Amino acid sequence: MGRHSLPDPSAPESTGAHPGAFPRSFGPEPARGSRTRTVVIATAVVLAIAAGSAVALRSDLLPFGKPCDGESVRLRVFASPDIAPAIDKVATRARRNETRTDGKCLDVRVTSRASYEVADSLGQRPAKPGFQVWIPDSSLWVDRVGTESGTRLTAVAAIASSPIALGAVPSAAESLGWPHKTYSWSELTRAASTDDRLRLGVADPARSATGLLALARINASNAKAAKDANDSTDPEGDSDTRTAAAAKLLYERVADGDSQVLATLPRDGSGAEQGNPRRNQALLLSEQAAHAHNTGPDNGPDLDLFYPKDGTARLDYPYTLVDGDALNVDQTRAANRFMTLLGGSAGRRELREQGFRGGNGKAGAELTRAAGGRDPQPYTADPADPPSAKELQALLGMWTITVQSARIATVVDASASMGSAVPGSGGQSRMELAKNSLLQALATFTPEDEIGLWKFATALDGGKDYVELSPTSRLGDPGEHGGTHREDLAAAFSSLAPVPNGATGLYDTTLAAYEKACETYASGKFNSLVIVTDGANDDSSSMELEALVRKLKKLSDPKRPVPLIAIAIGPEADKSALDRIVAPTGGSAHRVNDPSQIHQVILKAIMTAGMKGPH
Repeated sequence: MGRHSLPDPSAPESTGAHPGAFPRSFGPEPARGSRTRTVVIATAVVLAIAAGSAVALRSDLLPFGKPCDGESVRLRVFASPDIAPAIDKVATRARRNETRTDGKCLDVRVTSRASYEVADSLGQRPAKPGFQVWIPDSSLWVDRVGTESGTRLTAVAAIASSPIALGAVPSAAESLGWPHKTYSWSELTRAASTDDRLRLGVADPARSATGLLALARINASNAKAAKDANDSTDPEGDSDTRTAAAAKLLYERVADGDSQVLATLPRDGSGAEQGNPRRNQALLLSEQAAHAHNTGPDNGPDLDLFYPKDGTARLDYPYTLVDGDALNVDQTRAANRFMTLLGGSAGRRELREQGFRGGNGKAGAELTRAAGGRDPQPYTADPADPPSAKELQALLGMWTITVQSARIATVVDASASMGSAVPGSGGQSRMELAKNSLLQALATFTPEDEIGLWKFATALDGGKDYVELSPTSRLGDPGEHGGTHREDLAAAFSSLAPVPNGATGLYDTTLAAYEKACETYASGKFNSLVIVTDGANDDSSSMELEALVRKLKKLSDPKRPVPLIAIAIGPEADKSALDRIVAPTGGSAHRVNDPSQIHQVILKAIMTAGMKGPH
């Protein structure tokens, strides 16, 4: 390319923007005149992209053919670390070739910065962001800044794209039937949970668009599977439970960010390295990340890619103007010019060599093969519809509360009525089904979680209606009998049995357990009290319901929240009283006719409580 090289005269490749999606402006509504200017800026860039460089050649805005006189226009670009090297190469070439904008040298300086960090900064509405263009790896970050009413952004078009897939080292891929066997997202995560040879890593969805979009696709796939099952009594048919279980599975091997999760792959092909429990055999990652791994030097075994058959998610790399109202004319034209360079043949080639698809998402055989894709994996299929900002926000809430360490005291009714047989259960009692379900719930918690157990029935311990069977402490801590607290707690759950002639001492027990939960509140954890009962308060000597509600309201502290989750088993349980009891704590009450559903209800209730606010 010569000293005064011209952009390719053909029209740039389609950016792949969805109809009506660009330009998009986010943030506080500006004054009428400012809004007009923002639209003009965005329109100028879009027209330059659509018309291509041939139009630029005939324009007075972008003159060519005269020596650069040294005067330049500085444009600062913040870009996602995966795409920043390619963007920087285009910018460096522009400086080397003295590419101009409006007769002035185009001086583009590219800074690599994690998208979540930039989004957090822009969400705080800084007075002077210090850069004019932002290229995050996904539009979801632009949307997030908009929902936070932060710095005003105008997403112009997608300059590149990359589908999200599951990459596996050859031994793990072969065990899953690659490349001929295809999976849905739900099936892939289930395979990862049942195959000990497949240790699956992911970047933290709170910091990674790849992680969050993958979680969104898992959730959508689970919802479809639940709908297809059409059986609401089947716990496996509950999409929320499935997604929460998948989140816990992913959290076991989560990494802070995209580069960190790639570092968890084996560094060589030796059996010892791949057998190292600290190494992952598979990752949820972008096709571009797999391409960079496979084509890079000394990165370990190449990855084979599974492309989920129910539609991939896609990173879309939006070219975004930052605070467009504050851009001067030179900066506006410089942003316009740089966009045409990225969309020109040289820019597209640079992005393609780095493993990126075009903005239209069209797959290239050479690129896909280098990344680890093979037929009949559906790598050419259109991506699924992107999740809404509201859906992503709910998923983030679910992720945060599901994987956050918890401190939960569980209080189980041991009155005589818990010995009643449940219809259709083969003669099993409410207590038998309840404790089996609680053991299932226990299995979903991590060693960092703090879980305890109380049981209650009238006059169970002298004048008290309750007794603590196992303290609320870390499941991974040493137990009292040589094992772990988890093992002690499992034994305590298994020992639960109805007390002959015992009645339901609900109110006094609830107050005592809630007082203890508030006294032992653990900062940085999700604190909660779970009460399981099949009856109404039968203790004539206990306080009245109104007095209990007043005391709970006084104990509740929004800064130290302890939501009370009540589960009413069967028709005799006093659901209306439980509704009154949980209200002042920010908790919830649920009725189940089948006690085997308890673990499912607990998990959903925890998710719901967690999404109401930070804990």
